[in-house]
Amino acid sequence: MSVRRFTPEGMMRSTPYEHVAVGTGTRHVHVAGQVARTADGNPVAPGDLAGQVAHALRSTARGLAGAGASFDDVLRLTFYVTDWAPEKIGAFMTGVEQVAKEIGLTVPLPPSSLIGVDHLFEPDVLVEVEATALLD
Repeated sequence: MSVRRFTPEGMMRSTPYEHVAVGTGTRHVHVAGQVARTADGNPVAPGDLAGQVAHALRSTARGLAGAGASFDDVLRLTFYVTDWAPEKIGAFMTGVEQVAKEIGLTVPLPPSSLIGVDHLFEPDVLVEVEATALLD
């Protein structure tokens, strides 16, 4: 495996992600921001953060698979969430948990950032997910 993820001693442990990923591969895979849209562009789960997180992660899995990768190869995930507030973490994690087993995403997650933004490219889009992976 080209990616090893861990949290070194002394780093905060109460996070749903690992703090460090070390990659030893040669092929980089970058999956552009995925949102809750069907292949033909129709919105999925309007107003439902958990549903949109789940769909965006499914799309991210498809992008990784298209490059011959999986979540095992992911070095980093970046989540952009509109109008972020700490009380949204429950709905966010529900979306992750809804699809984790289905798409091969383990918890703790790869090193991740959750960034609150005012808005994304369309008003109904609540979350966008980017992935960076490394293959041998």
